[in-house]
Order: sequence, then structure tokens, then C-alpha cells
Amino acid sequence: MTIAGVADTHTALWYLYGDPRLSVTAKALIDESTSSRHKISVSSISLVEVVYLVEKGRIVPSAYEDMVAVLADPDHVFVETGISAAVVGAMRGVSRDEVPDMPDRIVAATGIYLGVPVISRDARIRAASLRTIW
Repeated sequence: MTIAGVADTHTALWYLYGDPRLSVTAKALIDESTSSRHKISVSSISLVEVVYLVEKGRIVPSAYEDMVAVLADPDHVFVETGISAAVVGAMRGVSRDEVPDMPDRIVAATGIYLGVPVISRDARIRAASLRTIW
């Protein structure tokens, strides 16, 4: 399986729901990955964030179930990447000064671990010493 990038939580949700806030470049990469049978990683921490955002009433109540369903579908472009010791070790390569939010650091570390860009609109992630796409 070829992983083309790591989507942060908002990127994954915006793609899933066709939200216009998703950049043209990010959507094109995800669509191209779908066409070429490549995958876009979604960190397990994003599932935690989805639960949190649902509980705060910031996203639709079905978002967690919707995300779990696409991650369980072997034909969907999104695939879950767990938070392993290797991903946590890669976190040491993500400056806390540049990316202070722990979930964002885990997403960034997942990109480093997999050797792929992080797909994110987050200004701190994009300004960090990481490969990013937006």
C-alpha cells in the first residue's frame, strides 16, 4: 500500500463532507490518490479529535461514525495509522515551539514516520520544518 500523505483532522472531515474550505490543492491530491489507488493516512488521534469536536457541538453528531466507516472501507482513500512507538519517536523531530498542540504534533510525526507530506491548513503546521500541502 502506498501512502501519499497524512490528512489532519479538518482536512479529513472537509474531504469527507465536501466542505469548500478544503483547498483545491489538497482536494486534488486526495482525488489523485483515489484514482491511483494510493491511500491518505488519518492518524488515530484524529478520531479522538472528532469525538471532542462532536461533544463540543462543532461538527455533525454522526462525524465519528462516518469517519470510522470510511476507515473500515478498504476501497476508501483514507486509511488509519495508529499511534505507535515509532510515531511517538518521530514526534521528537517536530519542534514543540513550532507545533505546540499535541494532536497536531502527532499528525506531523505520522507524516515524518511515513515519509510523506502533511495535508493541513493549520498555519503552525505549515510554518514548521515539515513537508506540507495545502
